[in-house]
Amino acid sequence: MGLSNMLQALRYGRPVVVVSGLPRSGTSMTMRMLEAGGMQLMTDSKRVADEDNPKGYFEVERVMDLAAEQDKQWLRDARGKAIKVISYLLPQLPGDLRYRVVFMNREFSEVLASQAKMLARRDEPSETTDDQMIKLYKEHLERVRITIRLAPHISCLDVGYRAVLEDPQTQAQRIADFLDAGLDVDAMAAQVDPSLYRNRSK
Repeated sequence: MGLSNMLQALRYGRPVVVVSGLPRSGTSMTMRMLEAGGMQLMTDSKRVADEDNPKGYFEVERVMDLAAEQDKQWLRDARGKAIKVISYLLPQLPGDLRYRVVFMNREFSEVLASQAKMLARRDEPSETTDDQMIKLYKEHLERVRITIRLAPHISCLDVGYRAVLEDPQTQAQRIADFLDAGLDVDAMAAQVDPSLYRNRSK
C-alpha cells in the first residue's frame, strides 16, 4: 500500500466499493461478478429479477434518495462492501468516506436500445429523441468525471461493457487488481453470460 493509500485508509477507513454507470450499462452484471468473487454486497432485494435483468438488479432502494437525504450515515455500513449507485447520484455521495468506483461504460446506441425495450415492456413511451439523449448523456458524463477527478477520496476504474463480454477473464483481473480485496478472478469471470448481450451496436 502506497503512502497516499495509507493516509486515506487512516482518514476514511475501508473504502466503499461503488459500481456505477448509466442505466443499462452492465452494473448488475458487475455486482454479480463481485459477489461471485467473494465480496459482500449491500442490497435490499426489493427489486426482483425480471425479463430485463433475469439475474437480478442488486440494488438498494434508499440509494435513489441520496439527493434528498441529509443524513447519509447509513452508507458507513457499506464500507468494505459493494453498492450500486447510478452515475447521476455519484456527486451525492458523502465526502467523509473513501470510495473505489468501478464505472461501467457502454456505447450510447446500446444503452438507448436496451432502455427502449425496457420502457416498451412497461408501456412507458419516451418523449426524448435518441440524439437528445446522447447529448444529455455526454454532458452528464463529463460533469461526473470532473467530480471524480477533483475528489481526493474517490478512485475510479473505467470498464467497458463490451470488453467484459468479449474477454471476461482480463476484465475481471483488472477489477480485482483495482479493488485489491483478494477476489476470486475465475469465479468473477464465470458469471459473465454473453447470451445476455442482447442489444449490440453494429
